[in-house]
Amino acid sequence: MVRRHHRESYYVVDEGRILEFEKGDAVARVPSAAEQQLAFRFSRFGKKGVQLDEALRAKLAAAMTTVGTGGDDPDSGRPGTPVPAGFTYLGQFVDHDLTLDRTQVGLGEPVPVEELLQGRSPALDLDSLYGMGPHHSGSARFYEADGRLKTGTTLGVGFPPELPPANTDQKGFDLPRAGETAGGTRADMRAPLIPDARNDENLAVGQLHLAFIRFHNRVIDLLADRGVPERRLFQAAREIVVKHYQWVLRTDFLPRVVDPEIVERVFTRGRRHFEVPGYTRPGDLPTMPIEFSVAAYRLGHSMVRTAYQWNRVFRAGGPGPIASLGLLFRFSGTAGNLTPGPDDLSDLDDPNAGENLRLPSNWIVDFRRLFDFGEAGRDDLVVPKGEFNLAKRLDTLLVDPLAALPTGTFDGRGRPAPPPIHRNLAFRNLTRAAMVELATGPQLAAQMGIKGLTEDQILRGAGGAVLEGLTDSERAQVVEHTPLWFYVLREAEVNGRHPGRLTGVGGTLVAEVFHRAMEGSRFSIVKHPGWRPSLPAHRKGRFTMTDLLLFAFENDPALLNPLG
Repeated sequence: MVRRHHRESYYVVDEGRILEFEKGDAVARVPSAAEQQLAFRFSRFGKKGVQLDEALRAKLAAAMTTVGTGGDDPDSGRPGTPVPAGFTYLGQFVDHDLTLDRTQVGLGEPVPVEELLQGRSPALDLDSLYGMGPHHSGSARFYEADGRLKTGTTLGVGFPPELPPANTDQKGFDLPRAGETAGGTRADMRAPLIPDARNDENLAVGQLHLAFIRFHNRVIDLLADRGVPERRLFQAAREIVVKHYQWVLRTDFLPRVVDPEIVERVFTRGRRHFEVPGYTRPGDLPTMPIEFSVAAYRLGHSMVRTAYQWNRVFRAGGPGPIASLGLLFRFSGTAGNLTPGPDDLSDLDDPNAGENLRLPSNWIVDFRRLFDFGEAGRDDLVVPKGEFNLAKRLDTLLVDPLAALPTGTFDGRGRPAPPPIHRNLAFRNLTRAAMVELATGPQLAAQMGIKGLTEDQILRGAGGAVLEGLTDSERAQVVEHTPLWFYVLREAEVNGRHPGRLTGVGGTLVAEVFHRAMEGSRFSIVKHPGWRPSLPAHRKGRFTMTDLLLFAFENDPALLNPLG
């Protein structure tokens, strides 16, 4: 993706043009030579599709964000394997590792070709964490002198007064931030010093990014203790981190959100549809299909809850309120201002609002409430059932706070207020797809030889979005030209074998793009199928997200949950 001011632009390699949209208008143009060299390389997997008009997209978005959906009972007794809520935000973290050119370099700064190719490829290589590495001038600010990634210090506050960890600064529990020396607006001063500022868009993904910083730093410590020479330390650590991360995605994350049979088939027998062997040559860098980035992998939006049992302070029955989704936006740097304020989040559109420049200590996450450490045999780290957070089941409903996003989530802070519908995440997703003339769900099902959804499944689903408010003509349009994002969520919703997991078009596309993105990484468990995890795990040969967190936080409950 080429980023120019507040436009979004997709360079589609097989069309040789940039699809650019700003303020609701879409423009196609020929890219300059420099843009062709620097652009994040997207591709089009299917043919262009017929799009719903804006009025119908708005109706569909409203049906998907009906007031009160989701709530604090994410599954409502429906069948399906519950997914710990932390995987919602691991999915968002992965999205930011896959679907945007995240590497931050100054305007006009030269970029070596080898770093350009590796740093800007749609690969699962954690460039959202590493940037271009500690020795590149554009990324050096993310690092300590020894190759460790920087962390920040939280701000001690007076609430609750009887809890010392909340009342004092806590080193290592906030993202590193620009600080007052950065100048500019207060939003500039609280900006995170990480390669992808989207990973501070909400507090959950921000604390998860911090966990990956700690994971890298722990691997650096481990290798230094083993006598790895300093000149090799960073690259050796990155290889270990990236491969363990890919293993977590392959074995722990993907089977929770995609039919396990599809995941197993793709990773054992290879890809059937996307950049299949023969289409690509060894060494070819992967592209990113816009059908994945604009639709299929926006699955996590459906998993978001309205509120979370966040830590000892911000939970039901705690001294503070339960952590609403709005509060998770508020206590971030990119979308929020790290400072208490009105419930309607109206102050967040002002880049100079908010007193705090660091995360308050009382908002440090309790990871025991987001990931199930009982799965790793750590019953001592299991919270009572009523205080554990499950993700909302994958379906065609989004919780209603996502109908009114803070403008910082789409780079609009400090600008004229957008029309209310432009704050609706479902409308934004449907409109992005229309702007790039995305293939429809029925189109891709036919192209991939996958049995399509029936008219009844598209219109009525299985407990998801209700489309009764549409006219007969509008319903006919939705059935014939079902937007791909809605279609893959409907597939998950009506999935009889694995309810709440992507299947069919969505499951196949997501599994195959993950496989190709791992294959295209410099460090790859796909290119080295005999590789197995080497870091401590609850079971030999396995390595899960809870294992990663236990290692990153030194197997210490007081670090996983500093507030007690």
